[in-house]
Amino acid sequence: MSRQVKLFITAFFLVVILAGCGAKEKFPALAINEAVDKCAICNMQVKDDAFATQLTTTDGKNYKFDDLGCMNEWKQKNSTAAIGAQYVRDYNNKDWIAFDQATYVYDASFKTPMAYGIYTFKDKAEAQKFVDTQKKGKVMTAAELATHTWEQSKGAMDSHSHGHGAESGGAAKTDDKGMHGK
Repeated sequence: MSRQVKLFITAFFLVVILAGCGAKEKFPALAINEAVDKCAICNMQVKDDAFATQLTTTDGKNYKFDDLGCMNEWKQKNSTAAIGAQYVRDYNNKDWIAFDQATYVYDASFKTPMAYGIYTFKDKAEAQKFVDTQKKGKVMTAAELATHTWEQSKGAMDSHSHGHGAESGGAAKTDDKGMHGK
């Protein structure tokens, strides 16, 4: 192999490695600050828990939500907004996951802050394991959420506890329609 070919190959791999190391997401997930972060839809405190979600528009405006259903409602109300990134939290460890890469589990009885009953997992295997353990729930992809009914279940409102919704049974304050913060 000629010296020029070796230099070209070395330069090519160096560029690939440096590009991979320096690659950063244009709109990374932001930390939750419980002291100031309020849900952009229901105005409730956003807890630093497994139910927190967020999106950033292409112009850099970040919106945080206390429940995946609230983020969905924001997207419906702002359908012309250009979204640069969307993030959800893994139910098991609270890591941020890109919305379209996560796997979702729905059951009307699952307790979430705004009673949408959807938990988020890093992959399908974790989601299926949860369904098998709970003996209930429907595994869904991000694409399948587009046709989801997004109904709130009055009996599945979480009290914004720090525990996971399935295990915490706290009652939330509701208005005369049974809806929390709406």
